[in-house]
Amino acid sequence: MDIKQIQDLIRFVSKSGVNEVSIEQEGFKITIKTNQAATIINATLPEAQNSGAVPAQPAAAPAPVAQPTADMSKYVTVKSPMIGTFYRSASPDKPLFVNVGDEIKPGDVLCIIEAMKLFNEIESEVSGRVVKILVDNASPVEYDQPLFLVEPM
Repeated sequence: MDIKQIQDLIRFVSKSGVNEVSIEQEGFKITIKTNQAATIINATLPEAQNSGAVPAQPAAAPAPVAQPTADMSKYVTVKSPMIGTFYRSASPDKPLFVNVGDEIKPGDVLCIIEAMKLFNEIESEVSGRVVKILVDNASPVEYDQPLFLVEPM
């Protein structure tokens, strides 16, 4: 694995919201751990390759998502069922799936989450009105991260 591949991996891990990735190949092992404060990288190389290796630069940790501050107990929170990238429409030239104020019912597509080049439609499980969208378009999301607040009907 060369330095460019390592840097690409660090960027991917930082964007995806994954906490830890470990890769082991012939004579090479790398572990990348992230948290809110920093990215920690441990690499083990054979001595023959280690002499010319350049240490990888830590990537910036993803910014925390702002949480609602008002009383939200009356709302249903739609959460991400997986880690991936959140999209509000099927493509940049297509209309958004939902907007604040839209009424939704079970089965309506709310967003798409891309995970490993697979685009997964996230459908509503409740009827109601979208009160707040908690994630920006094209942002990385984590498993169980709140995406939408819905006022049930």
